[in-house]
Amino acid sequence: MKKSVLALLFVLLSTMTFYGTETTAKAEDALFKTPVCLTVNGSYIKSDTPGYLENGIAMLPIRALSDALCADRVDWNEKTSSATITKNGITIVLRKNQKTATVNGKSVKLDTAAVIQANRFYVPVRFAAETFNTTVSWDPQMYMVNITAADVTVPKDMIGDRGYTDNDLYWLSRIVNAESQGEPMTGKIAVANVVLNRVKSDLYANNIYDVIFDRNYGVQFTPILNGTVYHTPLGDSIVAAKRALRGENHAGESLYFLNPTIAENFWIVNNRIFFKTIGKHDFYL
Repeated sequence: MKKSVLALLFVLLSTMTFYGTETTAKAEDALFKTPVCLTVNGSYIKSDTPGYLENGIAMLPIRALSDALCADRVDWNEKTSSATITKNGITIVLRKNQKTATVNGKSVKLDTAAVIQANRFYVPVRFAAETFNTTVSWDPQMYMVNITAADVTVPKDMIGDRGYTDNDLYWLSRIVNAESQGEPMTGKIAVANVVLNRVKSDLYANNIYDVIFDRNYGVQFTPILNGTVYHTPLGDSIVAAKRALRGENHAGESLYFLNPTIAENFWIVNNRIFFKTIGKHDFYL
């Protein structure tokens, strides 16, 4: 497959506020559509719509967040376009598109406003969670908000399964990073799609790690040889891997890809069916 360009190691921010990294490709929607997950006391919280980043701030649906934290009640006021969350004598009021909130009647400035997306009211998770005296941390490798709350027992019906493991995301984001530096977001996701398609195929191993490091017919991915698969991935590669793991697909059923301008072996071109071109990569079924 394509010979990867060596990437500069990039240290992701370890705080909740995350600012996306630049690549040679256009920013596209890497930040606008960045899936963010939530755990409370180690349990993954399911939600019908995912969290995301807004100007580097993690945003989560108010209902999923409040239910996971066992809030006493959540109310929506249609006239004022505001939501009220009450827990342990603390009342937070957030208004749509307003960068202020009230906590027990006192005005508080927000880093970003609460908004409505996909018919869900999204709120800045750190502000809401810390106001209720919980501990919040940000995992930059998993794009995960982790909340620790001593007074919370997460309801069983709130606990879900992402459908993939941390190890899956760890290695998928690394192969995407090594294989697709400078590619558009759709191209990065398509590279991840190829790996996931192989996992589903009877021709390859049934897990991400073994597909990436497969040597049955020779090394499948050049970054295994040059070592770039072990580099810390840039933020957009993690985003691409998460979006692919959540089901976004730009490569159809492709099992192969290559950069024809630098490829040294054209077995794929001569033996497989061409599917499409994204950026510098050609994808084949």
